[in-house]
Amino acid sequence: MATLLARLGSASFRHRRLVATAWGVLVALVVTLLVTVGGAFDDQFTIPGSESQEALDRLDELSPEAAGAGAQLVFVAPEGQAVTDPAFTAAIEQTLAAAAEVDQVGTVLSPFDTLSLSADGRAALAQVRFDVSPELLADDALDALVTTTEPAEEAGLETAVGGDAFGTTGVEVGPLEFVGVGVAVLVLVLTFGSLLAAGMNLGIALTGIAVGMGGLLLTSNLVTLSSTAPTLALMIGLAVGIDYTLFILSRHRTQLAGGMAPLESAARAVGTAGSAVVFAGLTVIIALSGLAVVGIPFLTVMGIGAAGTVAVAVLVALTLLPALLGFAGERLVPKAGSRAARREEADARESSGVGGSMGARWTRLITRRPLVTVLAALAGLLVLALPAPQLELALPDNSAAAEDTPQRQAYDLVSEFFGPGVNGPLVVLVEGLDPATAEGALGDVVGAIAGTPTATPGEFEGGLDGVRFASPTPLPGGTAAIVSVIPETGPQDEATHDVVAELRALAGDLEERTGAELAVTGQTAVAIDISDRLAGALLPFALVVVGLALVLLLLVFRSVLVPIKATVGFLLSVAASFGAVVAVFQWGWLSDALGVPTTGPVISFLPIMLMAILFGLAMDYEVFLVSRMREEFVHGAAPRDAVVTGARHASRVVVAAALIMFSVFASFVTIDDVTVKAIAFGLAVGVLVDAFLVRMTLVPAVLALLGRAAWWLPAWLDRLLPDLDVEGAALADGPVPTTTREPATASR
Repeated sequence: MATLLARLGSASFRHRRLVATAWGVLVALVVTLLVTVGGAFDDQFTIPGSESQEALDRLDELSPEAAGAGAQLVFVAPEGQAVTDPAFTAAIEQTLAAAAEVDQVGTVLSPFDTLSLSADGRAALAQVRFDVSPELLADDALDALVTTTEPAEEAGLETAVGGDAFGTTGVEVGPLEFVGVGVAVLVLVLTFGSLLAAGMNLGIALTGIAVGMGGLLLTSNLVTLSSTAPTLALMIGLAVGIDYTLFILSRHRTQLAGGMAPLESAARAVGTAGSAVVFAGLTVIIALSGLAVVGIPFLTVMGIGAAGTVAVAVLVALTLLPALLGFAGERLVPKAGSRAARREEADARESSGVGGSMGARWTRLITRRPLVTVLAALAGLLVLALPAPQLELALPDNSAAAEDTPQRQAYDLVSEFFGPGVNGPLVVLVEGLDPATAEGALGDVVGAIAGTPTATPGEFEGGLDGVRFASPTPLPGGTAAIVSVIPETGPQDEATHDVVAELRALAGDLEERTGAELAVTGQTAVAIDISDRLAGALLPFALVVVGLALVLLLLVFRSVLVPIKATVGFLLSVAASFGAVVAVFQWGWLSDALGVPTTGPVISFLPIMLMAILFGLAMDYEVFLVSRMREEFVHGAAPRDAVVTGARHASRVVVAAALIMFSVFASFVTIDDVTVKAIAFGLAVGVLVDAFLVRMTLVPAVLALLGRAAWWLPAWLDRLLPDLDVEGAALADGPVPTTTREPATASR
């Protein structure tokens, strides 16, 4: 691999104008297509093959209006007054008349006709049904609906507009999300001691983002793409794009400082550090693409889209970077007497004695008493991971929206005056009814679900636990109907999950009694099914990721114990990340400081997404750090000296890469969308823990503790495994394999 990549680096260096022009044309083409064709988002979570999704699709066939997007208009009178006062009633009716005129609105149900009034008379709840599904709503439809409440507000009523239609709002990326880029630039300048090198690094990363993100947005015209997917791809692509370029460029600068010619150095840097970049990028790509095994379309697209952005970042680092190195020539050589030059000279002079870089001094400290270091690091990781078993999963609803949004205000008002279950109604689709006996059959269904009235008004007996009430609505044709079921608890409550399970268990008995077919659906049921599917896929996915890690690391390091150590460290990092997410997003620790709008279950696909991404990033640090240690060991250094020397060469770059990734992920925590906020926070914590506590502390201590045993591999397995040469041993001696040589001073 190293030889092949060295040839690629050499060719890109020598044909720099052609390579740079090709990437420039590609960026221009993608941007042009994006401007002319555009893209579209669909934030509706679906799960093909599930009972709830199939019933929802069937309901759309039977009655598109019944399956269309729904909205709620909430009206609240001042304390001590009632919405039934004539002035308030007139204002509400005026608002409802205006709502009926909004484009795509099919039906508006008045609270005075449906008796949707709170027990104290202060609040009224009107239902609005659009005649299209949520993903087909016009961009201004919801804004137009919100403006219809002006007459009610002028009359003195508090109003709010919510409902499942608001689930289609997208993720907005603002200027605060690019604070991480500014921090990355600062880290790059400090790392390289050169504005030219830092600017080159960032420019190449942005080129990869332009191509990768642009291509992903264009695919939204062909596949269903959620608004979270591009944000995730941007976050990951920006982080790895900067890091992959950093690894190769740092190696190039070190070699230039040692007197190597620019062409030779660029080729060797791509052949050595580039080999590690290819492996690291491949692990991220495979892990993200592995999300397809879950079988949920929106998650598959999200994973493959982010993987595509990572693939572009690898290609840019391997081709455009050496081309730009050709343009820069010897201008990247650290100037004599500069901080960068002194640092390189110090590293070159350092033996395994005293002094040296901060990384070398830290590694000597933690390997002096390796067992103590291992126990202390494990204790810290386990403490961070303690909350992880309490992780609760659900899909986001309007309760997760920012407090100043209309949908969140409506959600809170509905919960306060009508009960939390009204925010998450369930739908039972009843098909195959005999029109002559449909009314009686529906009565049996409603009675079995909600019970029969008692002598006490408003109370029922004989129904399912957790059900507040149910009401039937016949569909056109008389052979089908829907039964709206209002649970006593909110859509993300575990008790609502139990109600769905009990409804499905009851359906078989009701089918025998009525002769009809029953299926439980609705947005709440779909969300529960998706969460169950994701929870069930978590363990198999974890086994796949862990197995992949073991195989890949076995190939790279040709060792049995190093892959096991790396995989255990990865699992500890993931557990610590989960623990931090639980503490903040469920328990509320630091929630105000981080702008978390509400505490509760986290997004269902967060565990799988975090595992996929952190796996790739953890392998990045493992490869770049441990490969240098193995390189020293293979060249004859004592085991502990190899650990210290390898850390001396790689720690500065690993620390810079971790700080850059942390700053990029942390900047996305400022996004209002709680889904992106939770993923970004988990990644930021995971990167920080994995880089500094696991890779920079636990790994060197374990390797020092194991000594030569760390690099043991059975002879029979050594013969079977292919030699990937990630360390670039084939390039250690002799010239870089290339057919054309160029003078040491590159053309400017």
